[in-house]
Amino acid sequence: MPCFDHNATTPLAPAARAAWLLASDGAWANPSSPSRAAARVKLQLDAARARLAEFLGTAPARLVFNSGATEGANAVFAHWAHTLSPGATLALNPTEHPCVLAAARAHFGDRIVWLAPDGDGMVRPGPLADLLARHGAAAVAVMAANNETGVLQPWREIADLCRRAGTPLLCDATQWFGKLPAAGLHEADWVLGSAHKFGGPKGVGFLQAAPQADGFHGQLGGAQENGHRAGTENFPGIAAMLAALEEAETSKVLFETERLAWRDGFARAVAAAVPGTTVVAAGAERLWNTVSLLLPHGENHRWVARLDRRDFQVSTGSACATGKAGSSHVLAALGLDPAAARRVVRVSACWETTAADWTALAAAFGAVAPEVQPADNVAEI
Repeated sequence: MPCFDHNATTPLAPAARAAWLLASDGAWANPSSPSRAAARVKLQLDAARARLAEFLGTAPARLVFNSGATEGANAVFAHWAHTLSPGATLALNPTEHPCVLAAARAHFGDRIVWLAPDGDGMVRPGPLADLLARHGAAAVAVMAANNETGVLQPWREIADLCRRAGTPLLCDATQWFGKLPAAGLHEADWVLGSAHKFGGPKGVGFLQAAPQADGFHGQLGGAQENGHRAGTENFPGIAAMLAALEEAETSKVLFETERLAWRDGFARAVAAAVPGTTVVAAGAERLWNTVSLLLPHGENHRWVARLDRRDFQVSTGSACATGKAGSSHVLAALGLDPAAARRVVRVSACWETTAADWTALAAAFGAVAPEVQPADNVAEI
């Protein structure tokens, strides 16, 4: 079954599975224990941290292994809430992932200053600089790549701006890792990553902490992760995550240009098969694997259901928002009204997706179109 919902999750990569089995069988000891077997696991854990640090261009001591981006976001905002000055404000991008938005609201509430992305959902450095000058926000959160539209934020410029202003930046790079090179992400103070978005297992991820993260405790208990996150490390999961990222960084990301052409050819084919279809945020630089289609008719859940019957998996948007009332907050920030937002379908491929898969999905959209065209005077269901 061709899956085009990989921004929600990815299958476990063969290299990740092999690494997980090897570590589960031969490196199962607790790396914090005093035995020689535990010491060997601790050495492997340190090597994994150092290798991950190479990809980001950061210091190994800044990397904290955890359960993923949601845990990381909650930990960072809790840390900021306790360490920034009383009444400090947070400059927040409104198109962030729900885990970032929810954690920010929980810890900052009405002290959030909302950034104003352009019509494609991009946060421009110039207006951000003006906002920081006017409001003096104590921290900033802007993601690297949007999970719904694929829009790439100018995070390097934003990181430079925040560094010059002395303002810490949280960058959710969950959708960036495994699709584009991780090099340079050390320029952001805090960075989030989740293994299952790039072929690793679920329930494991990492946080890059700021260079000066004294007093940061993601969760309390033991002294694991340099005192930043208590709890026995999931080394088999970490080994699998690193294997998946290593494969992506050393081979797959070299073929981005070819896949951009496949993505854009797919969008043109759907527009021809379903006249009136447009691409959300078409004017912005976007991930090679993501197309957010605004269809001319039909509720998006009907498109999803009928494509699924043809063995194509697509999505209405963020998996973390599925089942919630209301339309996408991302699309609302881009200026789409609720009726239009409910006609948006997200398509997200993986590295194993072929040109033939893209072509077949475009044909399926054309075949499904008559089925979701509402009849006269008949309400959509």
